[in-house]
Amino acid sequence: MRILFIDTAHPFLIESLRKDGHECIEGYDLNYEKITNLITDVHGIVIRSRIQLDEKILDKAKALKFIARAGAGMESIDADFARSKNIICLNSPEGNRDAVGEHAIGMLLSLMNNLNRADSQVRKGEWIREGNRGHELDGKTVGIIGYGNMGSAFAEKLRGFGCKIIAYDKYRKEFQSESVLEVKQEVIFETADILSIHVPLTNKTKFFIDDAFINSFKKEFYFINTSRGKCVRTDDLVKNIKSAKIIGACLDVIEYEDLSFEKVSMKNFSESPSWQY
Repeated sequence: MRILFIDTAHPFLIESLRKDGHECIEGYDLNYEKITNLITDVHGIVIRSRIQLDEKILDKAKALKFIARAGAGMESIDADFARSKNIICLNSPEGNRDAVGEHAIGMLLSLMNNLNRADSQVRKGEWIREGNRGHELDGKTVGIIGYGNMGSAFAEKLRGFGCKIIAYDKYRKEFQSESVLEVKQEVIFETADILSIHVPLTNKTKFFIDDAFINSFKKEFYFINTSRGKCVRTDDLVKNIKSAKIIGACLDVIEYEDLSFEKVSMKNFSESPSWQY
């Protein structure tokens, strides 16, 4: 088969495919128009998110058999149209679940204990002991929205910290376990000290973390986003950090990321008033 790599992936993948006799085209620098012209006799595509595989481009993919997304989210692919043309769509939602869970724990511990700030201060010769006293996870209520691969991995990593873990998932039911309590979203609003979101980016989740959502919480809280940057309206997030409704935020992703997730869209980044904060 002829397989087009639109984004980079782990070298093992392309090496294995070539070893098995497949032709792999490394199209990492090809733009939308060049890919559209090339795609007519391609049998497979490997992509992350650099371009949108929309109806226009997929309609020209006459020989295409599969699209493989190196990651969990499928927002860069018109999967419904692809399936209507008998193109198999694959993703790997479990691939980095442990890495995401561990990373969320690391960010949260750093934030709650002021590790980054204290490190920066000590490197400048400043010793601010009292000002950097942190808060323990023990006794806190952690709310998780989205209990798929990533949300459940984060919950697993939280075991042993002495916190109460509650979770809500719009599309999953009966996932409660010995250590995780399945709840309605309103319970998270009422009781959570920490919120972590683990949802795909869709029309329904784009900017669903906004001012109204944040102020649905009864208490001030810590916020973690390892989903997609555009699930959070940055200006509203910063507004509520300034007002102290959000005590602090751990952001693995930001609204202004380029589609490839390899760089920031500097135009949008520099124009946003949030980043003056």
